[in-house]
Amino acid sequence: MRLSVILVGSDSCRIEWRLPDRNTDELLLESAGQGDAAAFQQLYERHRNAVFRFAYRLSGSVENAEDLTHDCFLSLIKRVASFEPGRASLRTYLLAATRNLWLKQLRTLGRESALDEFDENDFVAPSKAPLGRLLDNEMALKVAEAVASLPPLQREALVLFEYEGISLNEIASMVGSDVGAVKARLHRGRERLRKVLQPYLNSHREIVTLEKA
Repeated sequence: MRLSVILVGSDSCRIEWRLPDRNTDELLLESAGQGDAAAFQQLYERHRNAVFRFAYRLSGSVENAEDLTHDCFLSLIKRVASFEPGRASLRTYLLAATRNLWLKQLRTLGRESALDEFDENDFVAPSKAPLGRLLDNEMALKVAEAVASLPPLQREALVLFEYEGISLNEIASMVGSDVGAVKARLHRGRERLRKVLQPYLNSHREIVTLEKA
């Protein structure tokens, strides 16, 4: 149990005993490590969407993202009994594992970048949608394509920092580099995105202005 002191007024308070949250990642990992399949399933349900989104932004392919997500949680199953929450959060571990699996995938394919075909049905709104919504979805597709076209090291730095909100220090530790190198990759990635997307933005500026009028 945990003791909590709650202020009621300027000169009074009450004391409560509260049971600890049994659904934290740490406690679920502990249970999963002891063979509790339901606990692992709960962890999977909690983190699978985030892992898939991260894998998709890295690989640019729904199929590859599904494979990476599957392999990421498979790696967690294999080491859940020895997982040490104090060394890193589960989210950080899952992102790092996904990143390593993606790089292994690139090496296996012998490719410098992984730019696969996109299914526009995943992004484009129905034909009756307002023009602004169509443009938003089209822009999302263009950004996703542009990110997927970046060199792998620039892509992972940008996705981890801009999409996942990971600090520069954490990224440097995750990828085995120094902060200066991560900053440089971020800068080059942003500049490349700007150059790739600028023609599209210029061509749609007039349409967006008309939509707002």
